[in-house]
Amino acid sequence: MDQEIEIISAETRKEKIKNFLINKRKTIISTIIFFLLVLFGFFLYQENEKSNRESLANKFNATINEYESGNKSKILNSMKEIIEDKDETYSPLAFYYLLDNNLITSKEEINRYFDIIIDEISLDKENKNLTIFKKGLFNSEFVNENELLSILNPIIKSESIWKPHALYLMAEYYFAKKEKQKSKEFLEQLVSLENISSNIKIEAQKRLRSDFSD
Repeated sequence: MDQEIEIISAETRKEKIKNFLINKRKTIISTIIFFLLVLFGFFLYQENEKSNRESLANKFNATINEYESGNKSKILNSMKEIIEDKDETYSPLAFYYLLDNNLITSKEEINRYFDIIIDEISLDKENKNLTIFKKGLFNSEFVNENELLSILNPIIKSESIWKPHALYLMAEYYFAKKEKQKSKEFLEQLVSLENISSNIKIEAQKRLRSDFSD
């Protein structure tokens, strides 16, 4: 009797499952198709990204080769196009190549490219902070203190490895402006930091002893 009941229960479960699959077949099929499309789209996206990066790499290398061989006519436009592509590797490389070789001199244009790399490209945290520091370093020769602090504050208020460098830059900025008290405050803040490079800390301590001792 118990065996018969188990057989009936098993058959009932099978029937319920069968009816569920029949009634929900459209939903099930649609779900499977949806996930297959998502999977296909993901692989297509990955392949497209790979292809785009290879294209950017080839364009970047070809442009440098042309420039170094004496053909300087195309480099500016090519490198600017690479920057505007907003690739996390080749856009910064293109920008710094133009900057290091003095191929762009407009402050407004340079700062616009800095902002693209900082705000519109998915750099890892410390590469982004390095770019912020470089922007501060570039602008330190001609902006006022509020503008420079505005640029560097994201680093100064963080625990970034570039924080000591930003503090040292501010100290040098104020020292050049003959505002020695403000310069001293930034150096003292720097030497109070823990777990930083001994070289920059030693340099800051030397500055405090040589330029600010009573």
